[in-house]
Amino acid sequence: MTDSRIQVDIIDCCRIVSLSKKGDAGPFVGLASYFWKGDKMANFIVREREGDITTLTINRPEIGNRVSNPMAGQLADMIDDAAKDSRLILFRGAGDDFCQGREIMGERGPLPEAYVMRGNTEIIFNLYGAFRRSRVPVIGVVQGKAIGFGCALAALCDITIASEKARFQLPEMGHNIMPTMAMSALVDRVPLKALMYLVYSTDEIDAEKALTFGLVSNVVPAAKLDPAVRDLVAALTKSPMPAVMAVKEYARSALNMDTQAANDFAKNLHSTINSSSAMRP
Repeated sequence: MTDSRIQVDIIDCCRIVSLSKKGDAGPFVGLASYFWKGDKMANFIVREREGDITTLTINRPEIGNRVSNPMAGQLADMIDDAAKDSRLILFRGAGDDFCQGREIMGERGPLPEAYVMRGNTEIIFNLYGAFRRSRVPVIGVVQGKAIGFGCALAALCDITIASEKARFQLPEMGHNIMPTMAMSALVDRVPLKALMYLVYSTDEIDAEKALTFGLVSNVVPAAKLDPAVRDLVAALTKSPMPAVMAVKEYARSALNMDTQAANDFAKNLHSTINSSSAMRP
């Protein structure tokens, strides 16, 4: 506890480290060393709680907030947990950048067997799913580079506020990696032509172009990024919780419905939520 209003939790990597020391870490043996620094745990993801607002921060600024597979698994669990009793989740990176991708990006070595590779990819897809299945909105705050996996995470947030200094890129094709994992995160977030351009060109785009592509919701001057986030949080704080959750529920489901089904779902939610006593001041 930092005070009576804020709770801070650090991801627990003890199991992986313990397995590694016993020689039982299997495919994680190479990753375990990243979490063990002279018998001290690194604080790679920080969770802060103030009232009913949860903030999750990737805390590896020295390497551009790159995310390892165990971190991705823990982040998914933390989003799932925070969504149970939070009004909203703020998601950001410490330091100058949002997230420069996965920790293994650019590494070369023997390819794992398909079964092991499938397990590794399922960790990432489960994290993508955590953003989508969260019953409350996830707000991304992007101050710098969002590269590859980081670009995918920025897109997955329900609302993404970007500094004018933010940069976005899907560089995988330039590394001879076929990027359908990242594409799956953007497929319901950006138009097809924008997605194809990002993938094939591998260009780094600025925040204003990311706004036109639909990667971000708003772009503000760097000095006004935190105030813009506070204003958005204040607006959501004033909204009744049934409405906050129903908007996320509709946004998550309606795009996968035909027009008639989306209309019927809207009617049902509109009647159910707006007649709730929790909507009255």
